[in-house]
Amino acid sequence: MAAKKKKTTRKTTRKKKKQESAVKRTGVFALRWGVVGALWGALILTMILAWYAQDLPKITESMIFERRPTITIKDNRGEIVDRYGDIKGESVTVEDLPPHVIYAVLATEDRRFYSHPGLDIVGIGRAFVINIVKGRFAQGGSTITQQLAKNLFLSRERTLKRKIQEAMLAIWLEQKLTKDEILSAYLNRVYLGAGAYGIDAAARVYFGKSAATLTLREAAMLAGLLKAPSRYSPAANPEASTMRTQTVLQAMVDAGFIEQSDLDKLDSLPPSPRRKPSSGNTYRYYSDYIVEQIEGLIGTVEQDLIVETTLDMDIQREAEEAITKALLRYGGERKVEQGAAVVMSLEGAVVALVGGRDYGMSEFNRATDALRPPGSSFKPVVYLAALEQGWQIDDLIVDEPIEEGRYRPANYGHEYFGEVTLYEALTRSLNTVAVNLMREVRPVEAIGMAQRLGITADLEPDLSLALGSSGVPVLQMATAYATIGRGGLAVDPFAIIKITDADGNLLYERPKTYKARQVVARKNIYDLTTMMQSVIENGTGVGARIPYLAAGKTGTSQDFRDAWFIGFTNRYTAAVWFGNDDNSPTKRVTGGLVPAGVWREIMMRAMQKPARSYGAFVSVDQDFSFHDLIGRIIGSDEFGTGRTRVTQEEFTPLGRHQWDLND
Repeated sequence: MAAKKKKTTRKTTRKKKKQESAVKRTGVFALRWGVVGALWGALILTMILAWYAQDLPKITESMIFERRPTITIKDNRGEIVDRYGDIKGESVTVEDLPPHVIYAVLATEDRRFYSHPGLDIVGIGRAFVINIVKGRFAQGGSTITQQLAKNLFLSRERTLKRKIQEAMLAIWLEQKLTKDEILSAYLNRVYLGAGAYGIDAAARVYFGKSAATLTLREAAMLAGLLKAPSRYSPAANPEASTMRTQTVLQAMVDAGFIEQSDLDKLDSLPPSPRRKPSSGNTYRYYSDYIVEQIEGLIGTVEQDLIVETTLDMDIQREAEEAITKALLRYGGERKVEQGAAVVMSLEGAVVALVGGRDYGMSEFNRATDALRPPGSSFKPVVYLAALEQGWQIDDLIVDEPIEEGRYRPANYGHEYFGEVTLYEALTRSLNTVAVNLMREVRPVEAIGMAQRLGITADLEPDLSLALGSSGVPVLQMATAYATIGRGGLAVDPFAIIKITDADGNLLYERPKTYKARQVVARKNIYDLTTMMQSVIENGTGVGARIPYLAAGKTGTSQDFRDAWFIGFTNRYTAAVWFGNDDNSPTKRVTGGLVPAGVWREIMMRAMQKPARSYGAFVSVDQDFSFHDLIGRIIGSDEFGTGRTRVTQEEFTPLGRHQWDLND
């Protein structure tokens, strides 16, 4: 038994040794391949870095400290309303600034700036964890040195190559410059909104003082702009700016840069003055419209410019506020998210332009760039083409369901009136009549009329165009109605009066005289304006009625996706649109419901001001006065064509329940 036990022990020992040997061999194998893998990884990483580094000499040679030209935009009273480009103040160093200015920036952007080598591993790790937890890119880990590297050398593209080059350049900058030099360069170049590049420029723009005299609260406000200049602008969003400033001040306390007692000593900001509802920074849509035209007038912009425009800030603010109030009232209930408007004089001067409810949320200009079906507001174009072909304002046409062809539109509410005059048909906005008129005049003729009136968008030559099925920008629809309001004299919209350089040298000035073509016979304009006036007095546009002579038309596209009202007085034309960017249907928003009311508010404000003239025109045919035109329509029983106008007794106005939703 003892021998057997001894033998078993020897076997166990041998087995153990074999296992230990195997473990050692495995460990050596793993270590060997681990080292090999690390070497290969290092080699691959080195190759990647070398590949991305090959561009660095070229990149560092193109370090740009020069600023872009500044474009200053003025309204029609000469007041500055906006600036584009680099507004740059004095170059400053860290030593020039109060400590709390530096602390405010470091607390929000890079608390370990003076201790890291250009890359903050702790910050990168924290950002990585937060982004993983939130499942989205919620926080970045860029240091001030990285931000300066990106600002000096790199494009804004978000690629792996750019991020790697940014990190390499940050380390390179840390070798070339001191920490104070890096921070000074950053503070002189960083964008802080309102066209201001650099802490000193921002101090002058927002507070009218140099950066060296900034208070603690002012420094915190400017530091708060670094995250999102538009969103936290004290001019556009004072409430958001105040909250962001408080966040920065608390961050300074948390970082140990200031004591809580310092924060407690600060006087609280006085409450912001009550402001009327505003679309928030929407004058920027007008400014963008201006800047896009400059190069076409003077060529490449290579110097600071001052641009004088036709913008009337009183009318602009009214347009902003009216659209915002309407969206606040109807937005949720009626499922409508956006609004736009253009107001111009009958001469063509664009005095107001709103391209959306909030420029900070979306810079897309719905007034100039969106192609939206104008619905029934396109019908006057068809009627004008019919008048030109010999139809008369009191000619009879049958309003009944369309039984022939594949295209069979119906009237709103499927209500039909039988034999009606053209006057009554446009007043009631009868769809079947418009389509039958389009069949008579032919789509190609209606498109030709639209082009003469100023509509340059592509229009589909089919019967549905009678009901405004093709997309047209708000600005072009306003132009067409201005041409009608001007008696058939072509209107070319303009917004720039004069452009000078910083030394006052004249680079462009709108001509004092210009040609105005008579594109539609005045007689036909008289008749059409009569019908369009009835739309406001008796028809679908009653909601736009004002105590001034006016003519216009409502418009609603298919499934209530777009709602319009466009109209003119003897001074101004205004086009108002509501809808959704994704083209989703609203909840029965029609031209007579929301846009008509907004148009009324805008026009009431506009009519308090005379339309300014920017020059005299020479026409091919004799000009006419809108007062004369309206006088003929209102002041007598004659249209100027020998026919008697339909009297109030002969025509029964539609009730509110109909004009509210019928279009």
